[in-house]
Amino acid sequence: MLAFTTDEARWHAVAERDRDADGAFICAVRTTGIYCRPICPSRPKPENVEFFENWQAAERAGYRACKRCKPKREPGLVERLDRVDWQGVAAALDELGYATTGALLTPQECHAMAQKYDDAGAFRSRIVMRRHAFGEGEYQYFADPLPEIVETLRQAAYPRLVPIANRWREALDLGPPLPAELDGFLDQCHAAGQKRPTPLLLKYGPGDYNRLHQDLYGELHFPLQMAVLLSRPGHDFEGGEFVLTEQRPRMQSRAEVVPLRQGEAVIFAVNLRPARGARGFYRVTMRHGVSRIRSGRRHCLGIIFHDAK
Repeated sequence: MLAFTTDEARWHAVAERDRDADGAFICAVRTTGIYCRPICPSRPKPENVEFFENWQAAERAGYRACKRCKPKREPGLVERLDRVDWQGVAAALDELGYATTGALLTPQECHAMAQKYDDAGAFRSRIVMRRHAFGEGEYQYFADPLPEIVETLRQAAYPRLVPIANRWREALDLGPPLPAELDGFLDQCHAAGQKRPTPLLLKYGPGDYNRLHQDLYGELHFPLQMAVLLSRPGHDFEGGEFVLTEQRPRMQSRAEVVPLRQGEAVIFAVNLRPARGARGFYRVTMRHGVSRIRSGRRHCLGIIFHDAK
């Protein structure tokens, strides 16, 4: 079941000012006749509130917009990224090798991005997984210039992730720190002969899946990447969970299934991550994939920060 679909879950989100709930619903207060975003600083009593799917529904019911939280204004993508708990993301990545962000893309943005799959001019190449024993399904690599949403995600997320990446590189003795901005890192990629863009759009149908793998593309790679689910689980498709495995020295592999909501991103280790042992840090090898789609269609956006040869 998707989050925030019951009044109890919605009230809990309002009481906690849960940033993941921003944009998921509208909170209206009967005693004032005003409707707000779930993260509004106002503190209504639970017996005085009712919830709506969007601000249009609240206005049809006779409510007016809060002047404090401005619920009619859709936060932009960079603003949504600003609201992510990046400290929590760093802690989860250190502990588990992955973290989720809450919703980054709106349903409308997800739909528009999924529709791009049929725009051949937007891509530089198409991969049918079966031909390469990658699984079943297909994906396409975007061509330059990247779509605005893809470019924004790549440019705005990189500076927030590079401190984690550099801390990992230092812990594992993987070389000097990476540049603070994406353009500087891409300059390094291009100097190493890695000049082709790597963000991609994946499409799965019934029975499709993606084998466990790593997206490296060359000697120079950024240690973290993102995947944004564009389809609605339980509505557009069934199955198709994002799966991660980690391999520690002299241990059997451990698997982790990561449920995602539409528009939500998972950030995860591309290849290696550090884990602390009795004698300091050691290397944990990570792989990722997608379980079999039982029914429907699943689209996913992959944001990889290094370019390919």
